Parts: sequence; structure tokens; C-alpha cells
Amino acid sequence: MKDNIYIEYNFEITPKEPATEILIAELGFTGFESFVENENGVTAYIQKTDWYSTILDDVFVLKSNEFSIKYNLEEVAQTNWNEEWEKNFTPIQVDDLVSIRAPFHKNPGLKYDIVIEPKMSFGTGHHETTHMMIQHLLKLELENKKVLDMGCGTGILAIFAEMKKANPIDAIDIDNWCYENSIENVERNNCKNITVLEGDSSILINKKYDIIIANINRNILLMDMKIYTDCLNDKGILLLSGFYEQDIPIINAEVSKYDLKLESFIERNNWVALKYNKL
Repeated sequence: MKDNIYIEYNFEITPKEPATEILIAELGFTGFESFVENENGVTAYIQKTDWYSTILDDVFVLKSNEFSIKYNLEEVAQTNWNEEWEKNFTPIQVDDLVSIRAPFHKNPGLKYDIVIEPKMSFGTGHHETTHMMIQHLLKLELENKKVLDMGCGTGILAIFAEMKKANPIDAIDIDNWCYENSIENVERNNCKNITVLEGDSSILINKKYDIIIANINRNILLMDMKIYTDCLNDKGILLLSGFYEQDIPIINAEVSKYDLKLESFIERNNWVALKYNKL
């Protein structure tokens, strides 16, 4: 670990849903590493070395008139994150075809069974964006397709792509904890065709893919869009998520500069996942 001191935020949320899920997602993209839901809202943790005083300035749900969100913060020592996570992580299913569970959960016997131990990484499948990306991937023919999972978090989408016979697959995240956790989860699911890399979009130069998955926040997507599209093969597919329905026009305007056309999108609690085809 970088440091054994964390900043703990206690958020009191009214009404709890869907504000709690939205807040957790936004905090995850900002750098918060662990979340524990409770009857009043959620407690979130970030390493002190990664914290800065204006870290919540771009968390849009805190500015929403639809919810009341109050919070306080304090320094705390490192705790047993896995124990806290195990208390709160429940298995989920996507379209009765994909199960996402921890090693200690029973296998429900669906077509695809993904075993994830996220520790402090973002991407358990519980959040709308990951859920919708899996729905998009369910509809695609992935056999022998070269796939990129950008901002891979736990590696869940790369793992699912291999289960659908994609090969080869790159899974990339800038966060060291996500990088290490993805390697663990790739091994846990006996994947053989996934290469996990630590870094940002700069390591994509001269790489080419048939399908690119990018479940990242809106600002990073907009900044890196040209790199993603340059890496996409002719007639390739770009899957984007990590933003709200009202962000579609600005995302679409940027993507359309690079000869990609919006084919379809999925919406879930105001979060969206978009599918683009390269012309």
C-alpha cells in the first residue's frame, strides 16, 4: 500500500436510491477505493496521498436538487477492507445469462459465471455502467476478435470477453491497485488470452482492436477519444459508458468527428452505455 492513512467520508443521503449508486460510481472514478453502504447512506475511503481539498468539486450528484447529501470527513487508519467488502457484496445476475459473484458465493449455474474479488477496485458488476456493458457484449460476436478493456478496474469486462471467445484481449488501468487486482481476477477465472497492463491511453499508440470497451468518466473519454478511434479497426465497435443520458450529445459530437456512428444505447437509472460502429 502507498500509505496506511485514509480519508473517510461519511455521506448521509436522502432519498438513498438511486443517489447512493450514482455517488459511489462518481467517487470511484474520482479515486475513492472502498465503499461501505449503511442505513443512512455510504462511507467512502480514499488514501490520504491521493486526496486533495477540491476532490468533490466535480461530483455532480452532490449538486443535484433531487437529493439531499450531507457529509463529514476524518482521517482513519487502514482497516480490513476485504472483511468490510464481504459483509456488503452480494452476487448479481445479468439477463439470466451472466452471474457475477465472489469466491464464497454459490455458483447459480448460468451460462457464464464470473468470479470477482474486487478488494478496493471499481467494477463489481453492481453499478449500472458495468451491467450495461455486459448487456452490450452479450449481443456481440466476439470469437477471435481483438478486444481492449480500457479502465478495466477489476478486469470483469475483459474476463467476460474471453468467456465469449475473444482473443487476444488487453486490459488496461492507470491505477496500480486495479492493475494488480485484474491480474488476480484473470487468474481466478482461468483466463489465458488477457494481457493486463498498467498505464493510460499513451500505451495504446500503434495498437489495433476490433472492439474497444471504455467504461470511464466523461472527461477522460472526451480527452482520449481520438486515440481510441485511431486504434479501432475498420468496421470496429466502440462501447462507451461512465456518464449520464444528458451527456449523450457531447459524447456523440466528439465521436462523430472520427467516422463513427451511434448504433444503439442502453439506459439504466439515467446512466447510459453507447455502441458505435466505425464506418
